[in-house]
Amino acid sequence: MSAIGRDGLIQMLEPTVRAMGYELVELELVGGSGNRVLRLFIDTPSGVTLDDCEAVSGAVEEVLDGEDPIPGEYSLEISSPGVDRPLRKDEDYQRFAGETVKIKTFGPVDGQRSFTGTLIGLEEGQVILNTPAGRAAIPREQIAKAHLVADL
Repeated sequence: MSAIGRDGLIQMLEPTVRAMGYELVELELVGGSGNRVLRLFIDTPSGVTLDDCEAVSGAVEEVLDGEDPIPGEYSLEISSPGVDRPLRKDEDYQRFAGETVKIKTFGPVDGQRSFTGTLIGLEEGQVILNTPAGRAAIPREQIAKAHLVADL
């Protein structure tokens, strides 16, 4: 992703975002040379406005300009995670209990790699879901990707 990697960028930028009262939900660097984009997804319990994105953009630009962790040129984008918000932190699995989620695993768990159901929470290192097939317990370290599913 960059000279310091995704996790290094998160560690560098998360304190600034948190100090402003926002949660850094996710970070990604996409695109090839000449058109790369560093995208940060921020959130608050009351949601995110355009003014929030602009404020975080200014603060994050200062950190990035000072540290220069990404070689070459790129654009910075700040946005809300949207209705299909990713679940990245252990706290997310408690905070969004009762919501519908979709989880993909690195390998089979009880014979499957994709789960959709109502999130119960995180218990003893396992994410617990109520699925149409019954209760599923997915080891946290096996989760490759997890996100909320919008109720339509």
